[in-house]
Amino acid sequence: MKKIQILSNQNKIYSESVNQVNCLCECHEFSIRFVFNGSEVYNIGSKELGMFPDNFLIINEGTVYNRKIDSEAAVNTLSVLYTKQFLNSFHHSITSSDCVLLDGPFNPPNSYNPIFFETLYPLQGDMMFNLQHIRRLFNSEINNDLLMNEYLYHCLFNFYRIYHKEILVKSERLNVVKIRTRNELFKRLNDAKDYMISNYNKDIQLEDICNYACLSETHFYRSFRQTFHCSPHQYIIQLRLSQARHMLKTTNYEVREIVNLIGFDCVSSFIRLFRDKFGVTPGNFRLIAAA
Repeated sequence: MKKIQILSNQNKIYSESVNQVNCLCECHEFSIRFVFNGSEVYNIGSKELGMFPDNFLIINEGTVYNRKIDSEAAVNTLSVLYTKQFLNSFHHSITSSDCVLLDGPFNPPNSYNPIFFETLYPLQGDMMFNLQHIRRLFNSEINNDLLMNEYLYHCLFNFYRIYHKEILVKSERLNVVKIRTRNELFKRLNDAKDYMISNYNKDIQLEDICNYACLSETHFYRSFRQTFHCSPHQYIIQLRLSQARHMLKTTNYEVREIVNLIGFDCVSSFIRLFRDKFGVTPGNFRLIAAA
């Protein structure tokens, strides 16, 4: 099942509910992509990115990618696509002074064409709540172009805030003087982070991650801690616990099944780590979420 809504300014919302997809595409507009259940895999260049309900992906205009879904249950996805004119205007309004904006309110430069890291970003806070509003209005019978445009504006605004936190701030943590070297190191660390997110439920080793990122183990370990303020092992544990929380809220899997699905070996260790992280046992969390 597919549904698309085109707004008066030509921005679009596209939703799909499918079991299987395997297609090569080119992105004609900057887009923000979400998945609400299950998973969706994107191949961009040599990178394989596994999207889950607690993260989202952006794809720049002109990027060629392969998209795959293979699931027994239908996977529900939603994409928000922005025209180049709208993105340039938004970028101009966010990055320019009030003086510049007052002098030329209706003529933003066409030469901006901002390019962002095509990586997985955390879906949380205002971005998550804003997405819920978009989805609710999109699935309703109400045709409110003005309100939907407002939601899409806030979606892009929230992305810029997340981008600042996840990319600009974290890259500055690296103790590297040369900007080009720092950018390349941060790119490789992001590749490693995406690899961990995409394979969080597998038995991946530090050597696998380092080979994927093209970094030595000591260099990777030191730089990763510097950037993400945790070790790679701790990062994977947090990913698994986050996925477990989502499964406890949205599925009927037993705790033992969830432990296997997220890559843990020991149920008692999982329960202890879950309680330490969220302040409640998995069983009680499920009861509270269902109340």
